Amino acid sequence: MASALVTVSNELAAIVEAAAPHVVSISARRHHPASGVLWKPDVVLTAEHAIRRDEDISVSLAGGSTVSARLAGRDPGSDLAVLRLQAAVASKGDFAAATAVTPGELALVLGRSPNSGINASLGIISAVSGEWRTWRGGRLDSYIRVDAKMFPNSAGGAVVNSRGQLVGIATPALSRVAGLAIPMATAARTAESLLERGWVPRGYLGIGIQVVALPDPLREKLSLAGASGLMVLSVEANGPADKAGVLIGDILTSIAGNSIERPEDLQQFSDSGVIGQSATAKFVRGGKIQELSLVVAERPRRDS
Repeated sequence: MASALVTVSNELAAIVEAAAPHVVSISARRHHPASGVLWKPDVVLTAEHAIRRDEDISVSLAGGSTVSARLAGRDPGSDLAVLRLQAAVASKGDFAAATAVTPGELALVLGRSPNSGINASLGIISAVSGEWRTWRGGRLDSYIRVDAKMFPNSAGGAVVNSRGQLVGIATPALSRVAGLAIPMATAARTAESLLERGWVPRGYLGIGIQVVALPDPLREKLSLAGASGLMVLSVEANGPADKAGVLIGDILTSIAGNSIERPEDLQQFSDSGVIGQSATAKFVRGGKIQELSLVVAERPRRDS
């Protein structure tokens, strides 16, 4: 038994040692530093909530050196931020992303302190779901809950599996139950958008909605596939829906051929790269189908 524990311990230590060069410490808030993952030689991924200032950011590397960085972009919805280093870092080798994540597998949360260096906590992947919309309005490719201690300076660090692969970016800010790993599929997609634009564009139609059940006789009469639709409770003046002629009381049942039964269905469509494109939406109005052409607009940013 003792021999087996020593073997496991040594293997975990080896995983931490191999991943350590990819994990950095970030000074961008008071009191506690944050951590980040060196994604490219001059790009660091981290948790958005841990970046409290846009300027005067310093990044401590594995070798002990410190480089200046600037905020390239942030996305509060997915709790991701991207920093651009003032100078590129020499290649640290491959830090492969995990292709599959399974509940019950071991996970290490890795952070870095400018004083004590790399730090690690051990736990398991306790839950994995499909696509998930955060309470901040962002979309994750999957919901990965991590049952491992996330220290204050671990925010933005690496979540690594037992094969030494990068599961995602550590964040305690998206769940009140446990820490999460922001999946690398989400992180990579978001990072590319942040590097290109500085923000993540999200579509909107400018309507307030509520789920309503569709009576069976109405569904049969109008050949509706879904059991529910989205009733329009408000229409923003001069918004995309207003310009298309949407009225309060209309019930949205489909858009671009996709059945719409839940708010998540509409949000998923709006975030699917359709900004600026026209789509045919079907509404129930006065017991009949009303087809309207909608052009999805980009949601105004809070800082604009």
